[in-house]
Amino acid sequence: MNTVLVGAQWGDEGKGKVIDFLTEEADVVVRFQGGSNAGHTVVVGDKKYVLHLVPSGVLHEGKHCVIGNGVVMDPFDLMKELEQVESWGFELKGRFHISERAHMVMQWHRAIDRAEEAARPAGRKIGTTGRGIGPAYAAKVGRYGMRVGDILKPNFLDVVRAQVEEANRALEALGAHPLDAEEMVKLYTPMVAALMPYVTDTIQFMHESLEAGKSVLFEGAQATMLDVDFGTYPFVTSSNPTAGGACTGSGVSPRAIDRVIGVLKLYTTRVGEGPFPTELKDADGETLRRRGGEFGATTGRPRRCGWFDAVVARYAQRVNGVDFWAMTKLDVLDEFETVKICTGYRRDDGFVYQTFPADLAVLDRCEPVYEELPGWKCETSHVTRYEDLPENARKYVERVLELVGGKLGVLSVGPARETTLRIGV
Repeated sequence: MNTVLVGAQWGDEGKGKVIDFLTEEADVVVRFQGGSNAGHTVVVGDKKYVLHLVPSGVLHEGKHCVIGNGVVMDPFDLMKELEQVESWGFELKGRFHISERAHMVMQWHRAIDRAEEAARPAGRKIGTTGRGIGPAYAAKVGRYGMRVGDILKPNFLDVVRAQVEEANRALEALGAHPLDAEEMVKLYTPMVAALMPYVTDTIQFMHESLEAGKSVLFEGAQATMLDVDFGTYPFVTSSNPTAGGACTGSGVSPRAIDRVIGVLKLYTTRVGEGPFPTELKDADGETLRRRGGEFGATTGRPRRCGWFDAVVARYAQRVNGVDFWAMTKLDVLDEFETVKICTGYRRDDGFVYQTFPADLAVLDRCEPVYEELPGWKCETSHVTRYEDLPENARKYVERVLELVGGKLGVLSVGPARETTLRIGV
């Protein structure tokens, strides 16, 4: 069974935990897009693991982990993370593979990212993490990027010098300090030896795995509403975290995909700038943030919080072709007297949007249409069977399913592995 797992909102839905849960039945876990600007958090017992580039499957011994060609990988972030994984006691040798076709995030991409964001006027800032993801993807599409396979070439350091000189022209135009080319050469020299053992023809590896009947789990970072094509453009990431990106980001045919699992948080959050129709700036929003621990795994930034948005989730279901939902953080809603679901956006002239508009400007003229349901006012994090949930909690989950479509596969009532209820997947 080959599975694509995608986020269905603005990220931070709990994909890391769900991937960790599904990895038990997978042989290979593939990260197919994004960079180190995303974080997956997995809690095992009393231990908390945060990963940014390495697929979450690394926490299961014997599973092969792949960084696919669709990823933009900062080699220093990766080296640091690999050292951390090994310090946790997980062996990487022979089971960790980096696509030679994956592009690298270089130090000048980070510098350009920060300079470009600083140069944007107030109101037009993207809310980038400054980690160089956008400029690295821009270099890839512009056909002047640096791929992982380039470190195997004898002229790699000469290319570093040339690219620093080119980047300096862009930095100076933005009013930023230039970089020292020779310092960059010194910085990247040891990186070559550190990463070389992991560089792989992952296309060949993936197809050999499929031909051998291995089960593959495709892991995306970010989420549908941050997709460069389908998200809240321009407040998006620079890649395709939707289901279609799994194929282009790994080199596997769509014919090999058996199912798509979407991850939905049972309320809504986002980090950074951009529209957020159900955002709460009141005590309810603070309660969601406090109970949900809504602070970025990578940046530590507090997340914006709001009620569940069925318009977003229904849109994600269509874009991704979700077969099953993995719903998370039901327990965060435990103390509310009532809970709300946004079923549409009402424009000031009375028109109600049932799908997410491409023109974000219309959202300024809209307000969310809410359906209110009774809360359950008791803790659910101890529940191990769906049938044992409070009746109102089950009614809430079932109403969400009615509004967005698809089937319930997994329900999470807490951060640990043990608080995952397997239902239909």
